[in-house]
Amino acid sequence: MLDAVATLRAALGPGSGLALVGGGVRDLLLGRPSPDWDLATALLPGAVLDRAREAGLRAIPTGLQHGTVTVMVGGRPFEITTFRGDEGYTDGRRPDAVRLGVTLEEDLARRDFTINAMALPVEALGTPGWREALVDPHGGQADLAAGLIRAVGDPLARFQEDGLRPLRACRFAAQLGFTIEAATLAAVPPRLAVAAKVSVERVLAELTKLLCGPEPGRGLAALAETGLLGLFLPECVPMIGCDQNRHHRYPVWEHTLAVVAAAPADPGLRWAALLHDVGKPSKRFVDADGAAHFHGHEAVSEAAAREILTRLRASNALLDDVAALVRHHGVHPAPAWGDAACRRFLKRLADDRLPLARWATFRWADQAGKGFDPASWLPEHRAVLDRLEALAEGQPPLAVKDLALDGRALMALAGRKGGPWLGRLQAQLMERVLEDPGLNTAAALEAEARAWLRTEAPPAP
Repeated sequence: MLDAVATLRAALGPGSGLALVGGGVRDLLLGRPSPDWDLATALLPGAVLDRAREAGLRAIPTGLQHGTVTVMVGGRPFEITTFRGDEGYTDGRRPDAVRLGVTLEEDLARRDFTINAMALPVEALGTPGWREALVDPHGGQADLAAGLIRAVGDPLARFQEDGLRPLRACRFAAQLGFTIEAATLAAVPPRLAVAAKVSVERVLAELTKLLCGPEPGRGLAALAETGLLGLFLPECVPMIGCDQNRHHRYPVWEHTLAVVAAAPADPGLRWAALLHDVGKPSKRFVDADGAAHFHGHEAVSEAAAREILTRLRASNALLDDVAALVRHHGVHPAPAWGDAACRRFLKRLADDRLPLARWATFRWADQAGKGFDPASWLPEHRAVLDRLEALAEGQPPLAVKDLALDGRALMALAGRKGGPWLGRLQAQLMERVLEDPGLNTAAALEAEARAWLRTEAPPAP
């Protein structure tokens, strides 16, 4: 990375004022890897294009209206944006116009949070005294040290300009483990109408980054406190304050936060953790003894998860993954289960293309999120998983395609064309094989099929 930046600096020449800006500087100070480095320059876009091309680099005018040129170095793209000021935000997302040719300090003043409003001249990169060269007019270093997310200037003005910024604040809280500064947090509720203008695709991206952060509970708590949860995920709000029963130490919302934190930082697992109990408030029932029950909440939660992720235009892959995890999260195989019951469960997972290991990972997170000593549930969890894994390793037939007689053979046996009867017969044979995998031979299934055809199937026309 340093070599590439040195190449860019040499290409743009003296007087370019080339500087690393934004998240790259923040991550450098935190010692975190940064996915990309944004660069800013005093040069106008035309000069960046000309100088880069004269140096033999590929330069692409990717955003001239905003002063941005992309330059390729060693196959890697670098966005270089002219120092600019923003003028007006009619749509609540992007400036109506930009003013080029401003100072670096003016450019930093338009940014969202102090921790993202620092710059480092590229000539200082990799030098022992690079920290002394930082341009930090808004106290970003102090806020990094204090673990604060603070808006640059007036937070109400910053959030009026761009409705994505409140969501980014919550996302940074989850990713960095920081606290949102009080005035910045208080400025979010008055700007919810601006936040509502953000595209659902961008909302999904930000929420996914939040959920997959090291401390997702911080971000989710901030969403709830500011009203952003109700704006983007209103189905989740009733979970707050919904008490549970003796099987949980925490109410639904607190349990949900614990499950999200316990699940691996995988989008499907974290979204499923957030939504697996979203149906509980509507299914809560208190019996005569005062105990709460949530019968049927899995189906309600799955339907809500599908609706939420469809609304946010999630991919079908993410939606199906989350739906399957939510659908099966309430299944708790017990030591008393017979092998046939275990095979039926493995079939249900296979039907939903949910790997056993993935189901087990989510079940572990759900159990951990109940708040009890692991010694009270972990041994049974491991024993159940060991048993399911042992059965799965035997590769039992779990789908119709695994049967020793296929549809064509069954039609020949019956002497009739396919129809609803064939599906019913295959389902019966599948059930028999789940009970006893040893029946999965051509001879045994032929005998089973003949017996079924004598009693269940209508005569051939």
